[in-house]
Amino acid sequence: MDFNVSLRRAIKTGEVILGQNKTEHCINEGKAQLVVLANNCPEKFRESLAVQTDLFVYTFDGSGVQLGKACGKPFMVSALAVVSPGESDILSLKKV
Repeated sequence: MDFNVSLRRAIKTGEVILGQNKTEHCINEGKAQLVVLANNCPEKFRESLAVQTDLFVYTFDGSGVQLGKACGKPFMVSALAVVSPGESDILSLKKV
């Protein structure tokens, strides 16, 4: 699986929430199936996710700027939540 291709497909055909605040809100509502964090995501946010036992968190091997580019966005994305993968296979990360 190519992470960048799967992420773009999920953004295009599914529902993906970008940004820490919106991601946190999505998690609290119980809608997030997968959370992706940039490797330079603030430690305080990472720690707040550590208490979520039923949440799968994937750390992207790159900065927030690189994650933003992977999303096809011209800005930094430190966290995102996949609510619905659409036609993407991105949820297969949970099996790895």
